[in-house]
Amino acid sequence: MGLHMVFLFNMLHLQFETFDVVTHLEFFLRIVVAGICGAIVGVERSKRFKEAGIRTHVIICASAALMMIVSKYGFIDLGSGTGAVLGAKDADPARIAAQVISGVSFIGAGVIFKNSNSIKGLTTAAGVWATAGIGLAVGSGMYILGVFMTGFLFFMQLVMHKFAIGGDALSTTYIKFTIKQDSAFKEKLDKHMNEQKIRVSEHNIEYMADGYVSYSMTIRTRDNSFADSLPEFIYSNAEVRSLSVNSSSTA
Repeated sequence: MGLHMVFLFNMLHLQFETFDVVTHLEFFLRIVVAGICGAIVGVERSKRFKEAGIRTHVIICASAALMMIVSKYGFIDLGSGTGAVLGAKDADPARIAAQVISGVSFIGAGVIFKNSNSIKGLTTAAGVWATAGIGLAVGSGMYILGVFMTGFLFFMQLVMHKFAIGGDALSTTYIKFTIKQDSAFKEKLDKHMNEQKIRVSEHNIEYMADGYVSYSMTIRTRDNSFADSLPEFIYSNAEVRSLSVNSSSTA
């Protein structure tokens, strides 16, 4: 036990010889600021009940800051440079930073889900990747750039969800139903969807031996109420055996 205490004391003494108390406090501040920035980015995702929320963004951003600090200053004792604040002259700060970017990409890929032609989680994955970049910026001492990027991402997320345009403004619904075969139903269905401006991104029709027809469709609409009107239309115009609806957001 005594040898362990001596070893720990020597390690701490060596650390404070390399970096003084003020420098350590600076490192602590960078990690805290990065964590706060990650939390701000994660708030918007968390409110929308996405897979990567506040905790995920905080961990990624703070960890990225730590890795950037290690990348810049962790090898000062091996370089010929002097001065703890500027880091080692011969160190390569890009080594660990580059691995962070590629490593976080795997985490981002884990929150992307594909359901038929519908893809969920792209915005969340991009936010996770951007959060790592914020952590690297803060970890390298670029506070202003990191904080600016945090505010920019937070603002853009809110604005683009409130004023969505193009494909981002469309919600995706997967609907599957089985009805009694009726030659006139398909024409009525097409007319209803044209009137409601319902876009079909994928569809499949299967004719069964017992006289029933199974429809599987992925539709996109600007308003969920339009998608909700489709089951009502089906029930009122056909003999329905089964019907299931699954709605999802694209972002």
